[in-house]
Amino acid sequence: MTSFLILLIPFAFAGLALMNAGLVRSRNAAHTLMTTLTVAAVAVLAYVACGFAWQGFSGGEAYGLTVGKQTWNWIGAERFLLRGVDFDGVGGLAAGFGMFTAALAAMIPLGAGAERWRLGPAAASTAVLAGFTVPLIAHWTWGGGFLAQFGKMYGLGPGFVDAGGAGVLQTTGGLTALSVAWLLGPRRGKYSGQDRMPAAIPGHNVVFVLFGCLMALIGWFGINAAAAILFYGASPGRVVLVAINTTLAAGSALLGSALVTRTRFGKPDASLAANGWTAGLVASSAAAAFFPPAAAIIVGLVAGALVPISIEILELRLFLDDPGGAISVHGIAGLWGLLAAGFLARLPGAGDGQWLAQLAGIATLLGCILPLTYGINAILNRFLPFRVSLDGERQGMDLHELGANAYPELVTHLEDFTQR
Repeated sequence: MTSFLILLIPFAFAGLALMNAGLVRSRNAAHTLMTTLTVAAVAVLAYVACGFAWQGFSGGEAYGLTVGKQTWNWIGAERFLLRGVDFDGVGGLAAGFGMFTAALAAMIPLGAGAERWRLGPAAASTAVLAGFTVPLIAHWTWGGGFLAQFGKMYGLGPGFVDAGGAGVLQTTGGLTALSVAWLLGPRRGKYSGQDRMPAAIPGHNVVFVLFGCLMALIGWFGINAAAAILFYGASPGRVVLVAINTTLAAGSALLGSALVTRTRFGKPDASLAANGWTAGLVASSAAAAFFPPAAAIIVGLVAGALVPISIEILELRLFLDDPGGAISVHGIAGLWGLLAAGFLARLPGAGDGQWLAQLAGIATLLGCILPLTYGINAILNRFLPFRVSLDGERQGMDLHELGANAYPELVTHLEDFTQR
C-alpha cells in the first residue's frame, strides 16, 4: 500500500509545474517547465547521493549531541548513495518517499523566482536544499531527531508531529522561496512611481493553473497517506480518511479564497482561488490522517482565506514579488496547518501540551531553517548570480536561456520595461 501511495507523488510534480507555468507570462513558460524538470533531476540525485544518509529513519544510525544529561539526536549517519539500505523494509520505503518529496520541496521556490531566476543557480540552490536542508529538518521530525524526542523528554506526547510534510516539505520550501524572492528582488515593472504601488502582472494561462490543482490533489493523497503510515504508524485503512480530509481541506480553501477575493474585488479571482486550493492541500499535510472531517474543513477555510491576504501584505508592505504565490501558499499555509494540528487533530498519544510541541517545531523552522536557507542562498548568489540580466528579462527567459519561445508566434513586449 505504501509503495503504491509513494508512486502517486509525481502527480504533485505535474500539478505544481502546470500552475507555475500558467502563472507566468507566455515568454517564460517553457523556461518554467524546463527549470522544474531540471530541479527535479538535481534534487533526486542530491538526495540519493547524500540526503538520505543525513535524514535516516527512526531506529537507524544517527549522531547525537549530549547537553547536560540529555542526548539529542541531530543528524542521520547512514551511508551515502543508499548503500546498505534494505529495500524490502522500512528503510527502502523511507528512501523512496524522501527522494520524491525532496524533489517536490525543491520545486516550491521556483514560483517565487519565476521570470528572473536563472537555470544554473536554481539547480545549485536545489542541490543544497534537497541534499542537506530538507534531510536535516526531516531527520529532526521523522528520523527520531530532537523534535520527535520532545515528547519523551518533556511529556509532550509524540513530540512535534508533521504527518504529511506541512513543515518538513512545504514550509521549508516556502521559507526558501522567501529567501529567493528577497535575494532576487521584484521583476522589472512590478513597482513604479514614488508610491511604489505594485502593478498586476497576470499569468498567461489560467487553464494550466486550474488543471494543475486537480493533478496536485492526486499527488497529495500519496504524500499525506504514505507519510502517516511510514512515520506515525497509521493503519492502511486510514487512507480513505486521508483522501476525504485532503479533498475537504482543498475544497474549503478554494471557497475561502474565492470568498475573500469576491469581497475585496467584486468578483472571485481564479488564480488566487487556485492558490487557495493548493494552500488547503498544504495545510492538510500537517495531520490529514488524524483530523476529524469537520476540522479539515476549518483548516482549509482558514488556509484559503490567508492566501490572498498574505499575498497582498507581502506585495504592498514588504515589496516581495512572488509570481507563483509560493511564500503564502506553502510557507504561511504550512505554518497554519502545523499549529492547527496541535489543537484540532486527534494524534495518537497526544495530551494537552501537544500545541507546545507544535510551537517548538514552528520556532525551529523560523529560527533555524529560515536563517540557514537564506544564508546558503546568499552565499551561492555571490558566486553564482541568481538574477538574469535586464536584457534577458526583457526578451523572456525562454528566448534568453533556451533559445526558443514556448509559443513561436510570441512577440516580445517592451512597454513593461520603460520604468524600473
